[in-house]
Amino acid sequence: MNTSSNRECLPGTVITGKWRSSRFIIKRILGSGANGTVYLVHKVGHRELYALKMGYDTLDLQSEINVLTSVQSQRKQQDEQEGRIHRPYLLEVDDYSVPSGEIPFYVMRYVKGSPLHRFIKHRGREWLGLVGLRLLEKLRDLHRSGFIFGDLKPENVMVTDYGEVELIDYGGVSSVGRSVKQFTEWYDRGYWNAGSRISDEGYDLFSFAVLCIHILHANGLNGVNASHLPQTRNASDLLALVSRSKELKPYASWLTKAIRGEFTGSHQAFRLWKEQVYKPVNLHKNHSKTTRQLKNAFAISFLILCGAIFLAFRL
Repeated sequence: MNTSSNRECLPGTVITGKWRSSRFIIKRILGSGANGTVYLVHKVGHRELYALKMGYDTLDLQSEINVLTSVQSQRKQQDEQEGRIHRPYLLEVDDYSVPSGEIPFYVMRYVKGSPLHRFIKHRGREWLGLVGLRLLEKLRDLHRSGFIFGDLKPENVMVTDYGEVELIDYGGVSSVGRSVKQFTEWYDRGYWNAGSRISDEGYDLFSFAVLCIHILHANGLNGVNASHLPQTRNASDLLALVSRSKELKPYASWLTKAIRGEFTGSHQAFRLWKEQVYKPVNLHKNHSKTTRQLKNAFAISFLILCGAIFLAFRL
């Protein structure tokens, strides 16, 4: 019998898989949502840490597993074609037997990092070019598999210290053409009366655009949101904010296309971000760094020359 459960497991609890007999020891809770709880665990006999998600509903969790399996299969093929080492995200699927029935769970690679907004706040806005590119790459791969992420928000994007990105909650993923399963109002296209809640690539790209605005100019977004009633809220308000904001100027062209729904898909959005946002920021950064190095080298050379002249006159 399959059952749902929202009972949280305490640290030290041993989760034994019914079918594979693997044993995982819970260390702590990583997060809890509408359709499950994620725990930090380690497998008995192994030192590595993993993330284990225990579902409240078998069908919902199986839907997530199907998405992860499909995306992982596509990534594996791509890695093999490009000669890269494949690092699987989904590691194990099983059931946990309890007196009231069975609780489904799956085990995934643990991504040690920070939610997107905290990472940018700590490391600086200049990192958004790189992190945004890698997030768009993840969305592109998901879209290629026929799925839309849906509930894209900073808390669902984990960033490592080196800027690697991982989407961590697939509970809101839905197939292209279906209704969006889960969303957070601020990042929802329907909330801004900018389009429907039908799953398409443009939905995720719109959410990504608002996410960028929120991270870079939260006060401006708060002001736009507070100045309108729900029925008068409109995408034109976001476009006006983008056009007048100094903080958003480097991203304005890309954000405008995403808000208007003008991208043909996430592949084009990824390519344009790489051309318009990621490259210029890094080239400017490298140019500034090189200029500083040349200035420092010139100053040191000048001091050495002065010292040599001084010694020559003394001799």
